[in-house]
Amino acid sequence: MESPLLEELIALLDEAASITATTGCCQGVKDALEKIVASGNDFIDPHFLVPDATKYARRLLHKDPLGRYAAMVMVWDVGQGTALHDHAGMWCVECVYRGRIKVVSYSMQGNEGDEYRFSPEKVVYAGPGEAGALIPPFDYHTMENAMDVPAITLHVYGGEMKWCNAFLPNENGYKLERRELSYTA
Repeated sequence: MESPLLEELIALLDEAASITATTGCCQGVKDALEKIVASGNDFIDPHFLVPDATKYARRLLHKDPLGRYAAMVMVWDVGQGTALHDHAGMWCVECVYRGRIKVVSYSMQGNEGDEYRFSPEKVVYAGPGEAGALIPPFDYHTMENAMDVPAITLHVYGGEMKWCNAFLPNENGYKLERRELSYTA
């Protein structure tokens, strides 16, 4: 079931995706997400908004037929979050739809083989209608629900993100692990 606001969002994303410069495209996507979400009106079908008790839910909202972007809905139940990760060289704009999210960005200090060193750079708490862009190589981050109720975010990637690099803490820093990504039913 598509709503007029979702149709408007897709049209705005299509327009933004036609900009060839990554920074211009991301700004257009950010503007589109903030405009539609800031209306405060629901435009996402309720079946996309259901939490998964075992991990954050990841559902495909729209995939551009030309492959320029994919829009995802992610639902974060209480206490859910990500490992430190990147977006496999793909830009992303993330916007809070409902709730509050904590995002910590990191800078890579170096690596030896598959052992990496990171430093936290910035902590951002974002609420409904607030969006930010992650453009490689500045895309190392964690995300987590910052409240005691479920939170929902919209993510628009520069293509369909099917995997990412996760960085798991160990005694020497972080160990790289490639993670295949899937959708939640």
